[in-house]
Amino acid sequence: MLTILMTSFFLLPLPIFKMSNSWNISFISMLLLSTSSFLFIYPFSPFFFINSYAILVDFLSAPLITLTLWISSLMILASYNTLFTKKAPFLFIFMILSLNLILLLTFSQINLILFYICFEASLIPTLFLILGWGYQPERLKASFYLMIYTVAASLPLLVNLCILFYTNLSLSLLIPLWTPLPFLSALCWFFTILAFLVKMPVYLAHLWLPKAHVEAPVAGSMILAAILLKLGSYGLLRFASLYPFLNKNLSAPLIAISLCGAIVTSMICIRQPDMKSLIAYSSVGHMGLLTAGIMTSQIWGWEGAMIMMIAHGLCSSALFALANTLYETTHTRSLFLTKGLLALFPTMTLFWFMFSAANMAAPPSLNLSSEIILLSSILSSSLATAPFIAFSSFLAAVYSLFLYTATQHGSPTNFINPLSIFSQRNYILFSLHLIPLFFLFLKPDIIP
Repeated sequence: MLTILMTSFFLLPLPIFKMSNSWNISFISMLLLSTSSFLFIYPFSPFFFINSYAILVDFLSAPLITLTLWISSLMILASYNTLFTKKAPFLFIFMILSLNLILLLTFSQINLILFYICFEASLIPTLFLILGWGYQPERLKASFYLMIYTVAASLPLLVNLCILFYTNLSLSLLIPLWTPLPFLSALCWFFTILAFLVKMPVYLAHLWLPKAHVEAPVAGSMILAAILLKLGSYGLLRFASLYPFLNKNLSAPLIAISLCGAIVTSMICIRQPDMKSLIAYSSVGHMGLLTAGIMTSQIWGWEGAMIMMIAHGLCSSALFALANTLYETTHTRSLFLTKGLLALFPTMTLFWFMFSAANMAAPPSLNLSSEIILLSSILSSSLATAPFIAFSSFLAAVYSLFLYTATQHGSPTNFINPLSIFSQRNYILFSLHLIPLFFLFLKPDIIP
């Protein structure tokens, strides 16, 4: 609650007060978000567990609130080009803080209707970020894909929530809920979680994600990969904890679709010429493994999914920030035109290597811990998934190495501007992604 009030304090005056320098407000916002993220770190903060009639902060929502605040501060740090070129910097900061406040409310809601409203309200600032600060004219089409997919899939969720309220007279997470129409329970459950599956996104409903990532600015790509994809995982975990028996009934088809989708998207990554599209499709593959772990309805699967959310949020956000740094240097996202960065930027090559290794779940990254736990849960539910898991893990290593070698090795091109990448801002940005990603591996009990 304290974090929400602090964020609101800086959010409300933004349209009224016009400061002479946009760096003042960006620095204040970064400082506010980064320091507020420590309020919910377990077990060091007394603000970790809050349970009231309006707000619920528990072992499931507190890590995601911390990740939201941390990534939001890094989004502002990565958006130097927007603030420097004076492209509506105040409105840009306003959109970031608005999205941050909506996400905090979403992760801390105890009423399912209010959760649904905040869940859908996160679409509005995201659309404005893509439409207002996107790079290509196709951002209108990407915004249309994002809106249609998410809104159309969430309407059945609203209908089922209304049915639950009619039968239970309450939608609080503290009160046990029972479902009507038992003979249609599996079908009702599928349409209930469809909104979360599209938001994650699961394979066959993922087409909006690469388009949104390619057209979004760096802040939009970071918040999409790090936080907005986790909204679907969070909602699926919340509802799976309410109805684990219904979740178990749909586990077999959804696990099969998720693992096959992880293989298909990994093969797409290998043949992908666009750097941001490759990272976006890799997110679909990782979310497929996460979906399979949640659908097992086992404690290990849910714990592995939570660790995967944190690890993937940090790793994918850093990869999009690295891709944006190269785009500002070379003015292209093509892997065929970006070569030989090892000879020009050896320090940045080290960051590329570390995050590519984390993307393939190499030790000692947090991704390794999450994948070991998820694999144990999925294999315990069915040994028939072993070939799919092995092949998807192998392909993840292939496209991660392909991304690293395609950008760092070879002869440098003539149109690279090496001066724009030598900035302390870049080193601080990637270090703040790298430190929690690798050091949480040493103390994983911080993530409950």
